[in-house]
Amino acid sequence: MSGKYRLTYDWHTHTVFSHGTGSIEDNVRAAKDRGLRGVGISDHGPGHLFYGLRRARFSEMRAEIERLKPLYPETEILMGVEANILNASGRLDVRPEEFGAFDYILAGYHYGALGENPLHSVVTNCANLFYDSTGRAAKGSKAKNTALVEKALYTNDFKMVTHPGDKGPVDLRAVAEACAKTGTLFEINTGHDSLTEDDIKTAARTDVCFAISSDAHAPARVGDFMPAVELALRAGLDLSRIVNLERAEA
Repeated sequence: MSGKYRLTYDWHTHTVFSHGTGSIEDNVRAAKDRGLRGVGISDHGPGHLFYGLRRARFSEMRAEIERLKPLYPETEILMGVEANILNASGRLDVRPEEFGAFDYILAGYHYGALGENPLHSVVTNCANLFYDSTGRAAKGSKAKNTALVEKALYTNDFKMVTHPGDKGPVDLRAVAEACAKTGTLFEINTGHDSLTEDDIKTAARTDVCFAISSDAHAPARVGDFMPAVELALRAGLDLSRIVNLERAEA
């Protein structure tokens, strides 16, 4: 089946600028070798305490991408960032005045990121860690997580919400509806197995558009997409709704 489809862009990959294992060039070379039209370098936002992209390195990353562009003219190289959803106000850890430093912004919820109210973030992270380890949601945590994501979507203009429903329970129907209303892509992530067939069916009941991402933390995973296609097919999703997937030429 893999020969029937082709991933055009992988917008969600990580490098040594956060906690990936490869360089930007390693990811670009992998994208070229796998026939992608383009690859996005989207390291973790600066609000992550352990492996966030430091603000002082924004310009260094941009300079490296610009250096590589003439060396790989067949592959579009984009500079993104995976910002952290962490504030009840909706603000991300990438400041509005910093958005222009990037070609696009992704955003997702992660442990290890604190925001405007660190105590609130610690409580949220602990509740979600409890859910991940036990499968039992603390009272009100689903509503709180959903509100965090919705507020971020309505407050910021970003390209895609990453691994929705991972690292804590959310109302996926509500998140998908907010994505549809804001023109934000709903990610099917092959690096996380948090979405089920029923989750895809739930999101598909809205007008949201989808994108497949590898969330690669090593160059060998750049462009990995077939697990997401297989999941989408099992869920009965119309694959034309996946914006970076196309049928391979015969």
